Amino acid sequence: MAIHALEIAGLFLGGVGMVGTVAVTVMPQWRVSAFIENNIVVFENFWEGLWMNCVRQANIRMQCKIYDSLLALSPDLQAARGLMCAASVMSFLAFMMAILGMKCTRCTGDNEKVKAHILLTAGIIFIITGMLVLIPVSWVANAIIRDFYNPIVNVAQKRELGEALYLGWTTALVLIVGGALFCCIFCCNEKSSSYRYSIPSHRTTQRSYHMEKKSPSVYSRSQYV
Repeated sequence: MAIHALEIAGLFLGGVGMVGTVAVTVMPQWRVSAFIENNIVVFENFWEGLWMNCVRQANIRMQCKIYDSLLALSPDLQAARGLMCAASVMSFLAFMMAILGMKCTRCTGDNEKVKAHILLTAGIIFIITGMLVLIPVSWVANAIIRDFYNPIVNVAQKRELGEALYLGWTTALVLIVGGALFCCIFCCNEKSSSYRYSIPSHRTTQRSYHMEKKSPSVYSRSQYV
């Protein structure tokens, strides 16, 4: 029962992580306007994402423009685009594998050992996906903070951490925790199976004892002869 609850919890966290990964990939709020010093025009917000940049005016209308060229992006955003796309695909694959490895799923048969290995594979992919999400989010955040405190950078070009970065950190944590749960399930199944096969049952022990007691040894037969 406890393992079944862990499976449901891991699948839920994996699903939340998959949705969060896709959301972080498409959100434009990776870099947002920094209202500091002379840059106090608060009725315009500039957002920069992996695929587009947006301008929001006075919380009324918003205009977005897709980037014309990939080479026009900074190196951190170029790497983040590739890593987040790979993370989105891997999170979907891991989620589908986790569904196939659940005990309540019948399409993969009733072999518990096969299902345990499927869940282990899904857990490892979830952990790798969490790391793939964590790397670009932290890289972009480091670039934003470095430019923010750089006196050479113009004030109008300085940006702050957007909502997508905070969501990315949360998503990475959820994916890693969900993958760790599936790995723990595999370890628990391995321990229970090894314990089950190493200790014989009480009925088997009694049966073997009575069989030895009923059948005399060869030495005792030779004495009777």
